[in-house]
Amino acid sequence: MTPAPTTADYPARLSIDYSDRSLNRLSTLLRPIYAIPSILVLLLLGGSNGRGGGGAGIQLILGPLVMILFRRKYPRWWFDWNLEFQRFSTRVIAYLLLIGDQWPSTDDDQAVHLELDYPDAGQDLNRWLPPFKWLLVLPHVVVLAVLWFAVGLCVLAAWFAILFTGRYPRGLFDFVVGVMRWSLRVNAYALLLITDRYPPFSTD
Repeated sequence: MTPAPTTADYPARLSIDYSDRSLNRLSTLLRPIYAIPSILVLLLLGGSNGRGGGGAGIQLILGPLVMILFRRKYPRWWFDWNLEFQRFSTRVIAYLLLIGDQWPSTDDDQAVHLELDYPDAGQDLNRWLPPFKWLLVLPHVVVLAVLWFAVGLCVLAAWFAILFTGRYPRGLFDFVVGVMRWSLRVNAYALLLITDRYPPFSTD
């Protein structure tokens, strides 16, 4: 396990533009209903493959693990699919968390900017480390469970704030985006397997 890098050069990065305009109160009020089509698309992309097995999302996580372990390769098409899926799913999550009121696009970045660095599996990835990463990130999982509970409270407070003022309080926005950023780094390390650099305990 290599030392944690600074957050700025970590191979998984997320930033979301803060909206200076008044947010749509009706869209905020009915957000769970408005988000149903995007949620259905996510379920279709990561849902059952029709044979009772895991979904496409799981297959495209386990595939790179096997390739790294036995071939020390990370096929580019697997990476590209995972990158675009992460981008779309993050836009949907941001929409559900009331961060902006644009309908989540399936291909445009909109206000959500997510970048993953393509790994040189032969040089940068230890072939024996991926099976143990799920154990190594357990401390992150515990902390993130607490932070996501706090995010739920923040979103509830932001919901009332938007309904009354049309604005997402900046402090709450920064905290919610920070937890999303932290979660992305853990995901990149333990599930997407694009890096062996242990994720920092930080929302920066």
